[in-house]
Amino acid sequence: MTSRFDPFAGDRPRWYAVEAWRPFLEDLAAGVLDWLGDHPPEALSDAVILLPNRRAARAFTGALAKQAGGRAILLPQVRPLGDLEEDEPPFAPGELGLDLPPAIAPLTRRFEMARMITEQFRADLSPLRALEMADALGGFLDSCHLEEIEDIGRVAGLVEGDLAEHWQESARFLGLAVEVWPKRLKALGLVDPAWRRAKLLRLLADSWRDRPPEQPVIAAGSTGSAPAAADVLNAVANAPQGCVVLPGLDMDLDPMVWSRLRDSEQHPQNALWRLLDGRVDREGVRPWFRPPVEAAVEARGKARQRLLNEALRPADATDDWRNLIRGLRADAAGKQSADPIAEGLRGLSVVTARAEEDAAAAIALMMREMLETPGRTCALVTPDLDLSRRVAARLERWGVSADVSSGQPLTRMSAGRLVDLAARFIADPLDPHTLLGLLKHPQVRLALEPFDYDRAVSAFERYALRGPRRRDWSRARKALLEAGKPRDDGRVASEFTVSGLAAAGALLDRLEALSGVARAPFAEAALPDAAAGALTGLVEALAGQDAWGGPDGEAAAALLSALIEGGGSLGAVNRSEFADLVHGLLADETVRTGGANQPRLRILGAIEARLVRADRMILAGLEEGVWPNAAPTDPFLSRPMRETLGLPPPERRLGQTAQDFVQAASADEAILVHCERRGGQPAVKSRWLWRLEMLTRGAHTDETPVSIARPSEALEQARRLDAPASSRPAYAPRPAPRPPVERRPRKLAVTGVERWVRDPYAVYARYVLNLRQLDRPGQAAEALARGDAVHKAMERFALLWTEIPPEDRADRLEAFLLEELATAGFEDPAMAREAPLARNAAVWLAGFEAERRARGVEIRVEEGVEMVIPGPAGPFRLTARVDRIELSATGAAVLDFKTGSVPSAKQVKTGFSPQLTLTGAILAEAGLKDTGPVEPEELTYVRVVGRKEPGSKVVRGEGAEAMALCEAALAGLTARIARFDEEVTPYLSWTAPQFMGNFGGNYDHLARVWEWHVVGGEDGGDAE
Repeated sequence: MTSRFDPFAGDRPRWYAVEAWRPFLEDLAAGVLDWLGDHPPEALSDAVILLPNRRAARAFTGALAKQAGGRAILLPQVRPLGDLEEDEPPFAPGELGLDLPPAIAPLTRRFEMARMITEQFRADLSPLRALEMADALGGFLDSCHLEEIEDIGRVAGLVEGDLAEHWQESARFLGLAVEVWPKRLKALGLVDPAWRRAKLLRLLADSWRDRPPEQPVIAAGSTGSAPAAADVLNAVANAPQGCVVLPGLDMDLDPMVWSRLRDSEQHPQNALWRLLDGRVDREGVRPWFRPPVEAAVEARGKARQRLLNEALRPADATDDWRNLIRGLRADAAGKQSADPIAEGLRGLSVVTARAEEDAAAAIALMMREMLETPGRTCALVTPDLDLSRRVAARLERWGVSADVSSGQPLTRMSAGRLVDLAARFIADPLDPHTLLGLLKHPQVRLALEPFDYDRAVSAFERYALRGPRRRDWSRARKALLEAGKPRDDGRVASEFTVSGLAAAGALLDRLEALSGVARAPFAEAALPDAAAGALTGLVEALAGQDAWGGPDGEAAAALLSALIEGGGSLGAVNRSEFADLVHGLLADETVRTGGANQPRLRILGAIEARLVRADRMILAGLEEGVWPNAAPTDPFLSRPMRETLGLPPPERRLGQTAQDFVQAASADEAILVHCERRGGQPAVKSRWLWRLEMLTRGAHTDETPVSIARPSEALEQARRLDAPASSRPAYAPRPAPRPPVERRPRKLAVTGVERWVRDPYAVYARYVLNLRQLDRPGQAAEALARGDAVHKAMERFALLWTEIPPEDRADRLEAFLLEELATAGFEDPAMAREAPLARNAAVWLAGFEAERRARGVEIRVEEGVEMVIPGPAGPFRLTARVDRIELSATGAAVLDFKTGSVPSAKQVKTGFSPQLTLTGAILAEAGLKDTGPVEPEELTYVRVVGRKEPGSKVVRGEGAEAMALCEAALAGLTARIARFDEEVTPYLSWTAPQFMGNFGGNYDHLARVWEWHVVGGEDGGDAE
């Protein structure tokens, strides 16, 4: 009969180890169940199992149930060592004989620390900056608490040392802070969470040292990084029925290397060395129970563990790598075993991706592949949260939701986005992007009876949000009223009905009212608690109580409640600072929602994966600065200052992450993934991966060739999934639509004819397909808007000329220009640029106007004219709205104001810029409504820029030449109408590509100009 495993047999202390290549929690559960075989079932319920964290505790319970194989068992008391409470096991009721004060809530702690900093030290700090300092101070205090540094106040004594001035200032601040903060906590009746955890561990260690527990106690998976935790482990190891199970202790590591670990903080075994030092020799650690495995699997696992630990030797112990390799091979040859290097590399592979997206695609494919085999599991281990999210998103394409341990920032979830948008609405209620995000948020549904909400939002977006932003609610309301004005034919000017625009008006009124209520606490500035109350009311007004539903809603509600309760300590903030504060708090909040539909796939952080094992382990993010991350920088203490205080060096954390890497990479199938580039920049390969490759290359010989497998199938398959159906890109040809003649436009303005000459496809898209460009929400006012503003200002100026005193004309015109520019949506920075230009332009234009009027001409401003041109398919109407017509006894001068470049004489003569010439032709053929035909005697561009040369007059035709140019332009247009009245004539894209750079079209993306003109190689040219 096989004897049962008894973890409590033998002399004390009892220290065990599970090798890195073994699944830790499964072996731990198997050993516990094997011991239970010689005991009654209730014996297990009396046992206490201490594991590092809650996730490990949950995973162990699952492993225990799996190992039990359906057998009914009473579960032990599984507790996380890092989150103990004095009223729960392993503490007996009343055992401690005292009640520790409760721990301060994390958010309240940040607020109170920030308040202390601003009140006691830096009154000039903004709330966000004070919170940043509070986080840094909290990190310092947590380190001191975990290391159980009693006299923290001696940090003030460091000021007397030979330190740089900024370090002295830091020491002075810390010395005062560690004196004031405990008094603040005492007044609140609270303690720091880290102090409370360390205190409980210390009390437990002291209690079990003096009165060892009688019930079975197993402490497993912890490396005792905190002194109190290490002493608890030691007390358990010395208990009558106690033992400690260590993860990944390398019993085969060279004794010489083991002896050097004191000074090798970055080595993966350093934490275990520190735990065992002075407590037990490494040789005194026993192997934990191990279920039977095949000899080949055991040999491969041991070889992998040895290979990884040798690759991560301390730098000063790598000088004999070649001798080590020869020794390993000689030992294997003596035992007639396989090459240990080749054996260790079996099941280990490296995937090198070009960039993060390539890596995510390949990883998702490798994870999805595991689902094809029933029962097989896969875990992605990476500290890179962005990569985790990319992989999770890739898995969604197959409807697979993996178990993600990292959760999501609240800002990426529905409730968090709603709160963030609402805070930004308070800060700037007329920001178009904020309003669009808020109104189209799935939870927002304002009651607008009897109007339809969706239609109201559509109309509001189209006329109040698109285009240059409105400076106030009245201007947004005016835009809606303008959209609802009837046209000449009696119809509403917009595509929305009157009721739709009325609904948009009701929506605007509701938003204005909500804005007023939400902004009420901010006369100038407000305390964050009052502001948070207003924000909560705004969210509920927008989305109702449903806003707080679900895990994200609960997290958002808890955050705002904490801000209402403790935010007042931060000091007054303005609206913008409050929005930034809320966004920062939301970004710091992480929500874990669960909802995985494939528990066989897990995405874990490095810490969460410490004791987890899957059939396939994928280790990703193996670049310097990611895994391992750079050693943290202490903003307050230099290295010598940390050493003086007794704080560990920053590199110690790198040793802990190195152990996480070794544990995960020791799995039967381990895939190491790294990227050549991150964020568009070259990336440096992780030092661990680099060392492993160096060791492997050194072991390669002609007699015993070895190498790390580098499969590329996943990368290639991922590329094929995302690649187009054809291997050769199919570039779009140059479009040449030929619509029926009856669908072709029979009316164009002279500006439309100019576009027709240069880019017929644009005319097709605009008038045949009836496509109009939508302005972007809040788009900046550009050159076209500036030109329109100058035209409107000149129109007002010309109409009021006789009413303005001569000495005031330049000033009035300047005022008109600035008013029209503001109405066009120019922001304050743009107006600051335009103001001096407007002054220069106004002075020049006032003089120009006086000079022109001195000729005794009759001036017509923004006059509309038109004529009908016979065509094969019917009459064609040509229209123009003329900036300025000056009528004299001999004819008419046609003037066009330009704020940009002026067409050259050649462009006018060749017909590429026919605006003035066709306008003159209309006057010659049809004339004005009240004059009859008028011969054009001057064609002039007036360029207004307001710079060093404020303006200029550019004449393109006078007298007989002007009439000739007009006749030629009309003849060319008549011929063009005739050609396009034939169905075979196509509307080609950019028949005059020389104008493409300066006059890009609104429909170039529809015509796919980039494909046929640039990539495809067609050169355009006039094909007519």
